[in-house]
Amino acid sequence: MTAFDNSTTTPNPQRRSLLAAAAALPFAGLAGGAWAQGSDKPEKEEVKIGFIPLTDCASVVMASVLGFDKKYGIKIIPTKEASWAGVRDKLVNGELDMSHVLYGLIYGVHLGLGGPKKDMAMLMNLNNNGQAITLAKALADKGAVDGPSLAKVMAANPREYTFAGTFPTGTHAMWMHYWLAAAGINPLSGAKLITVPPPQMVANMRVGNMDGFCVGEPWNHRAIMDGIGITANTTQDIWKDHPEKVLGTTAEFVKKYPNTCRAVIMAVLEASRWIDASLSNKLKMAETVAQKAYINTGVDAINQRILGRYQNGLGKTWDDPNHMKFFNDGAVNYPYLSDGMWFLTQHKRWGLLKSHPDYLGVAKQINQTALYKQAAGALGISIPKSDFRTAKLMDGVVWDGKDPAKYADSFKIKAA
Repeated sequence: MTAFDNSTTTPNPQRRSLLAAAAALPFAGLAGGAWAQGSDKPEKEEVKIGFIPLTDCASVVMASVLGFDKKYGIKIIPTKEASWAGVRDKLVNGELDMSHVLYGLIYGVHLGLGGPKKDMAMLMNLNNNGQAITLAKALADKGAVDGPSLAKVMAANPREYTFAGTFPTGTHAMWMHYWLAAAGINPLSGAKLITVPPPQMVANMRVGNMDGFCVGEPWNHRAIMDGIGITANTTQDIWKDHPEKVLGTTAEFVKKYPNTCRAVIMAVLEASRWIDASLSNKLKMAETVAQKAYINTGVDAINQRILGRYQNGLGKTWDDPNHMKFFNDGAVNYPYLSDGMWFLTQHKRWGLLKSHPDYLGVAKQINQTALYKQAAGALGISIPKSDFRTAKLMDGVVWDGKDPAKYADSFKIKAA
């Protein structure tokens, strides 16, 4: 078990240098504090935002460390959490105002899948890409280095094979399910799927608790550094520029504190833009989030993959242009309705939903497109013309959001 330090103190010399770097940036849109006037003043000025120790918590952390929050009349208090189940419970009971959270977790709670049911809200995407499927080195030594070769090894050596995700309705569980099925492995009948908190993935693989896992960075690269795992695929191999973590809260919080929500979106957008603005900023971010208060790992576990410099643990190295992105000129952050609907199709595909939901209706309830447009517009950040986007996933199947029920039912491998 990992011990967690809930302190969020940043050493003063680094904080001063980061603040100086942020101050040097030109800010588009409204002048500082413009949204903190009159009727636009944030109703709640201290905002407790949970995060799990993962590289993609960076925009929330940096919004606080760099002082972007103060610009909009709020104070973000980043709070380190031990598991996604803990994040879920604290969002539902109000201990957290918001969180860096799995996209599918917000949708699962909204529909009451496998836990408490509460109306939820998604304010913005925090990142695209940057997760991975890791296979145990012992399995790779037998020839399992990607999906098709894993299927061959499993067929030739029958036993119970165990794979881990981080939360039953979350992104990693859905990427793992999709990846196994694309290789012809039924994740419901041909493998065992378990749930493990992200910071505990490497330790559990080390003692042989699983054959593979899907998780965010830096834990895939950490497994390579520790010599216990290899990267079989990145999640951008599954879906280029896929949605990943989001800024989530309850519908009740949005209704009660709309100005606060807009202020947080603006602060996190500024931090997202800052991270993606330069190589130097990415490296400063890596140094910050690697600290004990946040991810608690060596900076060398973080700073390569955020630049797109990958190795698979078997001697292959490559530069991936589709690495983890936090802003990408605003393309990352829009809360597309079709993205939320995709997770619902997978929840239906794997039997988490017993019948087809109102896919579009649910997405419209959760994804706060109007609030996002206000915040992004004030910052001069481009907004897409449509709430839907199209993608071709690794198995060649195209998702466009137009007929979600037909899409969910179209897969050969799915729940009975």
